[in-house]
Amino acid sequence: MGSDSVVDRLGLEQGHLVLEVGLDSDSDESLRTAITTKTGTPFVEDEASDVVDAVLLWWREGDGDLVDELVDALTFLTETGPIWLLTPKAGREGHVEPSDIQDAAPTAGLSQTVSFAAGADWTATRLVARKSARK
Repeated sequence: MGSDSVVDRLGLEQGHLVLEVGLDSDSDESLRTAITTKTGTPFVEDEASDVVDAVLLWWREGDGDLVDELVDALTFLTETGPIWLLTPKAGREGHVEPSDIQDAAPTAGLSQTVSFAAGADWTATRLVARKSARK
């Protein structure tokens, strides 16, 4: 699956602001480029205070507490914006067990809606705020 079709599945559109968290040397550069090309905007830095349309969270086993990171990411999102959790595929260094995501999401007030391959090395999981979690 090409990066452009992955971006289409992410539901990102022209003008969307996307906060990127967890960028590292193993992050998928072609996916990052496809996202900024589609949105026409650079990624928002994680120190910014902007409200964003989506959060792109690169997460690997050993990165810390996933619940805390998800709760922090929620503070930047619009009410309907998703968190796209990008984790290394099974067999790759830093792979995160799906059960870890399934455990962390509801604790952070999120529901998991879909997962799919987002390139050769990454899996994208869409997390959205549960209706009762947002006032």
